[in-house]
Amino acid sequence: MAAPQSSLADLNERSREVFRRLVETYLDTGEPVGSRTLARRLAEPVSAATIRNVMQDLEHLGLLDSPHISAGRLPTQLGLRLFVDGILEVGDVSGTERAEIERSLSKNDGDVPAILDRAADMLSGLTHGASLVLTPKTEAPIRHIEFVSLGPDRALVVLVTADGQVENRLFTPPLGLTPSAMRQAANFLNAILQGRTLGEMRGVVDAEITRRRAELDELSRTLVETGAALWESDSDGGRDRLIVHGRSNLLEGNADASQLERIRELFDDLERKRDLAQLLDLTQEGAGVRVFIGSENKLFSLSGSSLVVSPYMNADRKIIGAVGVIGPTRLNYGRIVPIVDYTAQLVGRLVSGRG
Repeated sequence: MAAPQSSLADLNERSREVFRRLVETYLDTGEPVGSRTLARRLAEPVSAATIRNVMQDLEHLGLLDSPHISAGRLPTQLGLRLFVDGILEVGDVSGTERAEIERSLSKNDGDVPAILDRAADMLSGLTHGASLVLTPKTEAPIRHIEFVSLGPDRALVVLVTADGQVENRLFTPPLGLTPSAMRQAANFLNAILQGRTLGEMRGVVDAEITRRRAELDELSRTLVETGAALWESDSDGGRDRLIVHGRSNLLEGNADASQLERIRELFDDLERKRDLAQLLDLTQEGAGVRVFIGSENKLFSLSGSSLVVSPYMNADRKIIGAVGVIGPTRLNYGRIVPIVDYTAQLVGRLVSGRG
């Protein structure tokens, strides 16, 4: 099947106008669009028969589909991709919507988590979709690590960060572990990790164990690797990095039972934080809004949904999180893209200001 770019080049002026009007009408109504409806919407008078011929050509290109022989046409995923990339006109956020975004986010009260929760609530309310906010990683440097024996088969690794947080993990120590091996492992970790973040831990530990292998006996080396592994699951920012609001917006108005079940599966995945790393990866290819339609993003392919997502950055222009909106593939992209873009910019400034 032709790529969206080559398909757009294949469209003459009339075909492009019919295609544009059909997709815009579908995004407004959610219903198949017939030739008579399009005849009333086109700027130039064109017969319904001519429009039907154009629609057949567009269907041959893979841009349209017909749910029934006698029904109108719907844009395919390829057609929506073509429309979003080559035809969609994205305007600015309206004055009313800009004021609503700023009112919701620019309150002086609340820390960063409160700002991000308000951002998620505002986005779901303003777009009538479900909102996603991926919060920044916890990047506080490590201050101290210690191993504590609790018995022959139980031990604790305690981690203190520079911002004063203290966390611990319970684990089963290797057989034959001695107090001296625990001290040696803790001293080794503190020497190489002080001032580092959790995200840097695994790479530093692996490199230093290889470089300084002679300084550690086998038990101490096992303990060092165990301690790093216990904190590795937190190196992606922990289990509460994803805020989801507006689940009910996707469930409402979807009468088809199979569609409802796919949407429930989507949110079950989100609640379990499945593919969380992938969600941030979607934003890493550069600043700006990205639109994923249907199966273009495996996280949302089951639900037949679209995702409009944009990263937000700190003062050093480093991507630290993302905001987005999930909705049906017939989203009002022209309205939602600038809303997500403006929200991401404002969230970045506010989070940096409280960083």
